[in-house]
Parts: sequence; structure tokens; C-alpha cells
Amino acid sequence: MHAPQSVPGPGVDRRRLLGALAGLPLLAGGLAGCGPEEESRVDDGPVELSVFWWGDTRRATATEQALRLYSQQNPRVRFRVTWQGLTGYYDRLATQATGGNVPDLFQIDDTVLTEYARREIVLDLTRYVADRRLDLNGLPEHLARYGQVEERTMAVPAAQTNAALVYNRDLLRRLRQPEPHTGMPWQEYGQWAARVTRASGNRVAGTMDPSGDYRALWLWLRGQGGEFYRGRQLGFGSAELLDWFEFWEVARLDRATPTVGLVELADSGELAHQLVVTGHTAASFAWSHQLPELQRRTDDELGMTAFPGTPVAQWPRASMYWAAFRGTRHPGLVVDVINFLTTNVAAGRILGIERGLNASVPVRRFVEQGVADRPGKQLVALGAELDELTGPAPAPPPRGHARVRTLLVAAAESIRAKRSGARAATSRFMAEANAALAE
Repeated sequence: MHAPQSVPGPGVDRRRLLGALAGLPLLAGGLAGCGPEEESRVDDGPVELSVFWWGDTRRATATEQALRLYSQQNPRVRFRVTWQGLTGYYDRLATQATGGNVPDLFQIDDTVLTEYARREIVLDLTRYVADRRLDLNGLPEHLARYGQVEERTMAVPAAQTNAALVYNRDLLRRLRQPEPHTGMPWQEYGQWAARVTRASGNRVAGTMDPSGDYRALWLWLRGQGGEFYRGRQLGFGSAELLDWFEFWEVARLDRATPTVGLVELADSGELAHQLVVTGHTAASFAWSHQLPELQRRTDDELGMTAFPGTPVAQWPRASMYWAAFRGTRHPGLVVDVINFLTTNVAAGRILGIERGLNASVPVRRFVEQGVADRPGKQLVALGAELDELTGPAPAPPPRGHARVRTLLVAAAESIRAKRSGARAATSRFMAEANAALAE
């Protein structure tokens, strides 16, 4: 077992993804003789299933305990578990693929879901949902849909998360500034951040600069009736992206955001580098399920609310998925394990909210009763608030999404560092992103 590393939010960086994709053709080519129609027979003897996920020690402890509970109820089934931090996770999955040792059950996120489905790496779960061996009726409709590729269920959300604004509540009290709130328009948020900077005597910036954050741009677009993707193409044009970049140029002129170097450090997504916990900003952008870990990294009390803009732009997101390897020798059994992790109340209580809110609403209600710590309660409260306000889920990102994310960060960084103007960076991004999606 590898020592855990800090765990960023959903998604992988370019190097991790490229490393993973290098092994995918071999992985897909190794399926011969291991078709998904083969069903395991547990009563023929002991069965060992391999399971692989990324996370820290808390996630590992909870997941292993839940799997042990399954084994207690199904004594002939045992698990061989492997876990590590997100850094290098997809590289290792690709290495396992080239060696013909793909785990039966593994964790992925929406960055690779469409890619893995198209390459027939993950098991199509549609028929198991249809005959109720995999019961997704307890999941919010749009959360369940976010595990579908071309109307086929290819993975099951392990938990639900939301794009969240995390802010330093104690700092705002000291500065006598109001807290941000759900539904705050982007323009108002930028003005609020500039006031916070001035109130601190320019010692702390009001907000992280999310101009290279695809989550923020996606919600900005949806708030204006647009989309990040439409099918396998970008769902926006140069004008919309230029408006986004210019909005943050104005925010930088108003000193609402920190220095270029600090923003680029935080762009890595590593929780230890998030500026709200390093003391460089009053607010940062994160996933809601990351709040407990962020809170552990600072003595100040943190608060959390939705991203700026209309909450209708948000949707119930899978923080990560459980997926089955298409070539597993025990597809029916792996599906039963996914069903157990999703719908069993005892397993849900063990897993808690470490990955986010339980995907199944009936299980979630039982689990939430046992949440006692303040960050956990904030996570639950934001989830409940947004459940009443969010809009429909889009399709999971298409193949090439990881490259598009990398290009957006590069474009934003080039503007912030004044290596290029907003128009030039926009034109370059549009050309390169369209090319990446067309590959």
C-alpha cells in the first residue's frame, strides 16, 4: 500500500492523464476472452476481487471497513485493496492495464469517464440497472444521469459534491466584512472581494483568481444560458470566453485577487496550496466535500457557500465514481459490491461523508444524522440548500476534456503574467481546444 498524498478535487492534470492514456489501447486490447457476459458463481468457491482507489488514510480506513462488512455478509468474497494519493493514480492504472492486471473495481472521475467508456474499458452497467441488480432509484435523477455516457450507465457516483466557495469566516469578522452568500452575482462577488482586500490594508486578497478554473467558467456560462460542451464540441465561442477573461482582468486591477505567483501555485489544485488556508486570500474555490480537509489545515474557522452566480447553473455532481473493469471475470459480483456500497445503510454510515454526500438519498438521510463536526454539518447544509435550487445535469465531459482544462489554465496564466493579451489568449485557446476535442 502506498502512503497517501494530498488529495485534490475531481480531475487529473495533463501529465497524469497523458500517462494514463498511453496505456489505454493495451488495456482495451486485453479484453479478449473476458467478456462482460460471463457471470461469476460465488458458490463455486472463494472469490477475491481487486479494488483500487485514490484518497488519504481516512478514505482508506472507511473503504476497507465497508468492504469487510460486505465480506462478513458474503463470507466467500474477499478483497485485495490498493490505494494511493491522486498524484500518479491514473499512471498506475495504465501500468496495471499494460500488465493485464486491471482491478475488478476502481475509482475514476468525470475527466476520464467518457474516454474509458468509449474505449470499452469500463463495464456497461445498463442491464444491471434495468433488472435492479444495481438499484439507482435512490439517487437524485440528475446525479444518476451524470454517470451515463450516450444514455448508458457506465459508472455509479460514489458520492455527491458541489462546486463551493470556501471562505475564512474569522478573517471576515476581524475585517468587519460580510460573508458571501448563495446567489451572489459574479459582478457583486468581484466588488466584495476588492472591498475585502482594501479592508485588510492589501495584506490579504479577497478572492482566488479562478480565470483558469474550468468549474467557475462552466458555471458562469450556464448562468447565462450557455454550456461548456455541446456534444463533443465546445459549447461557447470566443466572445463568451473573452468576457470571462476580461472580467478577471478588471478584478486584478481592483486588487481583488492575489499575485500571479500565488495564483499559479494554487492552480495545481493541491489542498495544501489553497490560498484560503495559506492565509493569502479570504476565499478560494473548491469542492464541497473538501471542506473538512481544508478546515484541518487552518486554525481559523472556515465557511462555505455556493459559487457566485445563480445556483440553477449548478447540478448534482459525482465527486468520483465506482466503475467495474469490462474484462473482470466476476461482473455480476462486482456489480453487487457497487450496489452494496451505494444502497446499504450500514456501509453508508461507515463511509460517512469523506467522499461527499452519500449518492443514495435514503442512505444519506441516515448518515447525516450522525454528522457532528462543524465542517461536516456545513457540507450537509450546502448540499440540502442546493438540492432545492440546482438545474439539470449536462452530459459528462467528452474525450479531450483533460487537455481542454490544461489549455484553459495555460491561457489564464499567460494573461495574468502579461505574456499575451486576453484576445490573443482566447484565440489560441479556442483553436487548440477545438483541435483537442477533434482528436
